[in-house]
Amino acid sequence: MNSDMTQSVSRRSFLRIVGAASAAATTFPALAAMTPAAAPAGQAGRRSGTRTMHPLSADTVVISSNENPLGPAQSALTAICSMGVQGGRYHWDEYVKTIDVFNGEFGLKKDYSALFPGSSGPLDLALMSNLGPDKPLVYGDPSYEQGPRAAEVMKAPKYPVPLTATYAHDVKAMLKAHPSPGAYYIVNPNNPTGTITPKEDIVWLVKNKPAGSVVIIDEAYTHFSDNESCIDLVNQDKDVIVMRTFSKIYGMAGLRAGFAVARPDLIERFNNVGGPSQSLASISITSAAAARASLQDKDLVPLRKKINADIRTETVEFLTKNGYKVIPGSQGNMFMVDVKRPGKEFQNAMLKENVAIGRTWSAMPNYVRVTVGTKGEMEKFQTAFVKCMDMPAGAANGAAELHMPEFHVPSELYRG
Repeated sequence: MNSDMTQSVSRRSFLRIVGAASAAATTFPALAAMTPAAAPAGQAGRRSGTRTMHPLSADTVVISSNENPLGPAQSALTAICSMGVQGGRYHWDEYVKTIDVFNGEFGLKKDYSALFPGSSGPLDLALMSNLGPDKPLVYGDPSYEQGPRAAEVMKAPKYPVPLTATYAHDVKAMLKAHPSPGAYYIVNPNNPTGTITPKEDIVWLVKNKPAGSVVIIDEAYTHFSDNESCIDLVNQDKDVIVMRTFSKIYGMAGLRAGFAVARPDLIERFNNVGGPSQSLASISITSAAAARASLQDKDLVPLRKKINADIRTETVEFLTKNGYKVIPGSQGNMFMVDVKRPGKEFQNAMLKENVAIGRTWSAMPNYVRVTVGTKGEMEKFQTAFVKCMDMPAGAANGAAELHMPEFHVPSELYRG
């Protein structure tokens, strides 16, 4: 085994932890909490508590989970096909090669990153390893719910801080929220608003935060934006953990690949959460190869960034010209729009039009999040949106809807 391997595990320990990956949901409480029960064999629908979740029809426009409708790049698909025939062996060097390419892109020092199957699992580890009853979480509101969910699992006090007037994280208010939190959680660009927190604000928080607190920066959507990454703060040995995923601009949501970037001691702390963090680290060699090919495909990010921006701009301009209120400034592959009624009600109305949109947040109950799909998908969204907005509020909850089956609308909250 290569002695330079960033995930420093022996052959024996690697064989042991490969088997442990399948048990990750039970090993890590927050992951188990996010994983719905499997449907009984032969059941067409999917169970959620006592309800049956029916799959969406094949012609439904699914713009609910911030997925990339373009899927993996051709370079990634070629890598998967080439590597698939070698799937009978572990090929340790595939993981090393991918880590080396990632580290080289950012000039990271050895052992300053860890490769995982997706980013949800390591995000839980980053959060949970720094939270507890005496280590609160401070986070923006609204923002991605995985932060407060992890805090609940760890019985950590939660301190939500409203976003600024420009929908950025209010770092000065976050600093005042608690004298010694375990972690500050910043999603940048923010989910669900798509808005940016300037890097200088994050640097200010890192510089002024209390000793012992960690700033966790979730950069899942950074490739869609003009924002400057905070990975260089890791190279400066700051108390920072940066999360990266291949699920968004790289279109690998179902293939699962992601990085945690931090000082080695902060990554080592992941092991304090229910077992060795490497139990989440045994991603497939095909996913590792696809991630590496995506990183090396230099035209991929700028091209997809432009495609997303053009379609997002066209859609937002359509909504604005027709008098609908959209949260301004999104630089992600999503935006939020005011539907002037409870978001869940509007989501159900759209679903009847075969368009699955995203959920709402308690801080903005009349806004729904919409993922940017293809040009054709967004044209169907526009037609359905206008039709549903023309309905009087409450129409989707009439008596005729009582027997409407509950469809399973995908959500990134239920991804391991």
